[in-house]
Amino acid sequence: MQMICSCSFLYVLRRKNVISFSEAAHGLDESRLFVSYNNLVKTSPLAAAYLVYLIATMASIRGVSVPMYTTLRRTTVVFTMVVEYILTRQKYTRYIVGSVAVIVVGAFIAGARDLSFDAYGYGIVLMANLTTAVYLATIARVGKTCGLNSFGLMWCNGILCGPFLLLWSYVQGDLKVAMSFPDLLSPGFLTVLLLSSMLAFCLNYSVFLNTRLNSALTQTICGNLKDVFTIGFGWILFGGLPFDLLNVIGQGLGFVGSGLYAYYKVMGK
Repeated sequence: MQMICSCSFLYVLRRKNVISFSEAAHGLDESRLFVSYNNLVKTSPLAAAYLVYLIATMASIRGVSVPMYTTLRRTTVVFTMVVEYILTRQKYTRYIVGSVAVIVVGAFIAGARDLSFDAYGYGIVLMANLTTAVYLATIARVGKTCGLNSFGLMWCNGILCGPFLLLWSYVQGDLKVAMSFPDLLSPGFLTVLLLSSMLAFCLNYSVFLNTRLNSALTQTICGNLKDVFTIGFGWILFGGLPFDLLNVIGQGLGFVGSGLYAYYKVMGK
């Protein structure tokens, strides 16, 4: 549904010439699909990386407890640095590496009370970290070589991934389960589903734009910084979360590390 919603938005906006899919501000695309076959081929690695990332991250949620999941997911920054170096030979200064180290240390302090080891669960989460890093690095790399802007990349990703995801859902039986949901046609459920899909469109655009304009590592850091606000607002709005000094210290270090990274990037270090 998110893919359908995203492609529908992009189709209408492009048809009305509100947006363009190419780097040229108002360039006319030759294909009826708005992008050439050549560009679809160039963006196919991005679609493949997205599909693997999607499957791995969904599977990883069930593998470990929430505190340990959050802890391990924050080590994605390390995976991102390694993948960026492998794909683009991107190197970072000691200031940036130090900021990342502060974030990782904070993550492990936050999850220190939940160190029950589960080899399978940990392995799935670390695999999700790797696929996330590859996905973000692929956005940055493909975006620089295909001549498409963030809207164009999202369009190609939706066109390539949508049919596969629909077929996958059918084969796995998820589509049948969804169609038998008793409140499927309920106005309230449809409204929430539509709003969720619209938010997903905004989120995906933000990820594509931030990754292309900055870097895969910057996007990963932003994801970690988001967690701090998510936890804070969740505690304020919903409560029920017991006070844990180690968790607070860990979250604080993650916030400080993210702030240091932003500062050093702005200062050119």
